[in-house]
Amino acid sequence: MAKPNVSVVIPVFNEEAGLPALFARLYPALDALGASYEVIFVNDGSRDRSAALLREQFQRRPDVTRVILFNGNYGQHMAIVAGFERVRGERIVTLDADLQNPPEEIGRLLAAMDEGYDYIGSIRRDRRDSAFRRYASQAMNRLRESITQIKMTDQGCMLRAYSRDIVDAINACRESNTFIPALAFTFAQRPTEIEVAHEERAAGESKYSLYKLIQLNFNLVTGFSIKPLQLFSLFGMLIAIAAVLTYVVVIVKSWFGAETFMEGVLAIWDRDILEFFLIGMVLFGLGLLGEYVGRIYEHVRQRPRYFIQAVLERESEPWQESLPVAPLTPPER
Repeated sequence: MAKPNVSVVIPVFNEEAGLPALFARLYPALDALGASYEVIFVNDGSRDRSAALLREQFQRRPDVTRVILFNGNYGQHMAIVAGFERVRGERIVTLDADLQNPPEEIGRLLAAMDEGYDYIGSIRRDRRDSAFRRYASQAMNRLRESITQIKMTDQGCMLRAYSRDIVDAINACRESNTFIPALAFTFAQRPTEIEVAHEERAAGESKYSLYKLIQLNFNLVTGFSIKPLQLFSLFGMLIAIAAVLTYVVVIVKSWFGAETFMEGVLAIWDRDILEFFLIGMVLFGLGLLGEYVGRIYEHVRQRPRYFIQAVLERESEPWQESLPVAPLTPPER
């Protein structure tokens, strides 16, 4: 296959119900661009018929379709990394399979790249998510920006475009946990953002539970900044000073209010006011420190980040087994 101008990477996890609609809209939208392209679907351990549908689509359009099949569920960002490591195009676009970001918007991202930008983020216009998800996303965006200094108006939108240089830099990182848009922002020389349309899911439901969203933001914050550790150290010092001052005030008050000398001595050991608060702070600090230590632990193990069961593409036999690639992170079962 000759190198295409555009590569589209789409992670897929249990999207059986929505894939036919995606195929029906994606390929006409890409054909309308008037540029050569390839579409790389990464099946992230789907437990429905997603893999079978992807194989059928490969057989219908083997000239522009490639399929990577994971042997387990490694997460959306690892699926994108696997696609990035195999793209051939000079411009790379990521897109979710749920059709909440219309494939017809890809042309607008590429037009922005024609203006000289090397990384195009996107902002969902008129988001069709619940009010809770919208407000929680806005709060996390503000918190993440204040901690990491990475400016992304809408970090949850995966419809984004990357130059080849940015993708090559991402591939060189070899991190076990990462957030692709934030990593791209740190490497970009001329990043920008544009508004894109947002629609209801074509079928199914979101694969990001509240726990996964919290986990994702923990990975984002701890992966791109040590400011939480610095803030916690500063906060700990302030709490220690306040605790000493409060303790002195309580002891002085108890001493002068004691009727006997022994009551004044016993007042020195009255520490109930602060102990629960300080214990909570210590536990929080240990948990925060554990996040960083855990990332170091995952990195030094040097385990494969994902394991590919098969790759479907024109040059290879269908369902040809591939060797494990790129260290780290066990599958989520």
